[in-house]
Amino acid sequence: MTTSGTTRTGQLARALEAEDASVRLRAAVAAGTTPDPALLDALALRCAVEPDFFVRDALSWALARLPAALTLPRLHPELASPLAQARSQALHTLSKVGDRSAWPWITPDLLHAPEPEVARTAWRTAAALVPDGERARLAGELLRHLGRGDRDTRRSLSRALVDLGEVVRPLLARAARHPDPEVAAHAGATEALLDDPDAGVDGLLDEAARIVLRGSAGAGEC
Repeated sequence: MTTSGTTRTGQLARALEAEDASVRLRAAVAAGTTPDPALLDALALRCAVEPDFFVRDALSWALARLPAALTLPRLHPELASPLAQARSQALHTLSKVGDRSAWPWITPDLLHAPEPEVARTAWRTAAALVPDGERARLAGELLRHLGRGDRDTRRSLSRALVDLGEVVRPLLARAARHPDPEVAAHAGATEALLDDPDAGVDGLLDEAARIVLRGSAGAGEC
């Protein structure tokens, strides 16, 4: 005998795999509006392959609406998935759940992942979940990525570092004197962002780069 509950669960699970992204989005929102543990696997599996950003965000929201005691154990193995999106989306969902018991799962392999989307999400999630006593150590790990990647990657790193608070200030001051101008500029921009968290990161990055280049030109003239 089929109950209305199992019928709804099956319908939503099928809708999460529909060709039309708007159908998948409605299914993910419905799953979060009325949380159903029976959809846990379907939501987690879809996170790994969903191509649409808005649907992925709704999937994470729906997972975060379920009891953490169920969601966390299901997300944990996704952090070791060979699929970069599975790891990135699991990390994003952990940040939405906000349970600090997941902090030990943010491993160096994730923080230093070669895939930018995984590393960026790991930085933000780590900054959200880190215990106070681990902030300095995490800052040291994150500073290894100053100057890395494109504007989005640098913006994500700066925001994660600022989220760690004053513990990063002396580390950034040293990094701002780094011989690599890309590292120095990124550190300088992050220092400025620490002073004014509402400032635009892109403008700070550009200004810091100009300052470093002017300094390098002046040193070359001596």
